[in-house]
Amino acid sequence: MTAIIDYGAGNLHSVKNALDFLGDDSIVTGDPNEILKADRVILPGVGAFGGAMEQLESTGLDKTIKAVAESGKPLLGICLGLQLMFEESEESPGVKGLGIFRGKCVRIPAQGLKIPHMGWNSLEKAMESRILGENGEYVYFVHSYYLTTPESEIVSAYTEYGGRLGVAVERDNVFAVQFHPEKSGEAGLRILKRFLTL
Repeated sequence: MTAIIDYGAGNLHSVKNALDFLGDDSIVTGDPNEILKADRVILPGVGAFGGAMEQLESTGLDKTIKAVAESGKPLLGICLGLQLMFEESEESPGVKGLGIFRGKCVRIPAQGLKIPHMGWNSLEKAMESRILGENGEYVYFVHSYYLTTPESEIVSAYTEYGGRLGVAVERDNVFAVQFHPEKSGEAGLRILKRFLTL
C-alpha cells in the first residue's frame, strides 16, 4: 500500500489517479500513523517552499517524513516534494527544509527564458537509476527552482533549460524528481510503476 501525503499543498488527486490506473492500492492521508504503516510513501506538492514547510511542521509531518526516510521504506518526492527534501530554498530565505539531502534549491536564471519553466524536456541520466527509464525520455515540468547539492553522486538526472539543471536525485530508499511523472504520459507511468515495485 502506498501513502500519498496530504499536507494541504499538492497535486494529490492526479498522483492518486495515476496509481489507481497502475492498479496500486493507495490512500491520500495526513495521518502520521497511516503514513508510517504504508509500504511506500509519496510526498507530492505544488506551491511555495515556505508555506509548505510551515504546514509540515505545524502538523508534525516533517518528523514523519524523516522517519520514513530513515526506515528504509521507498519514499518519493515529486516537484515541491523534491525541494522540501533539501536544506533550504532561495524561494523562502531563512526557512529550513527537511534536510534529507544536502544542498538547496535555487531559481532558474531567466536569460530571456520563461519562468516558471513549463513543458516537456528530456532527461539526461547521470546514474543507473532504479526508477528512471531510458536516457533522453521526455517528462513534464512546472518549476522555477532546481536542486544544487555538494553530493553530485546523488543526482540521477539533469535537464537543459538555460543551463544544465539538476532535476532528480536518489540515495538508498529515497527518490525525488522535479518533474511530474503523473503528468508525463507513458514515460511517467513507467517511472511510477518502477517505484511501486521497489
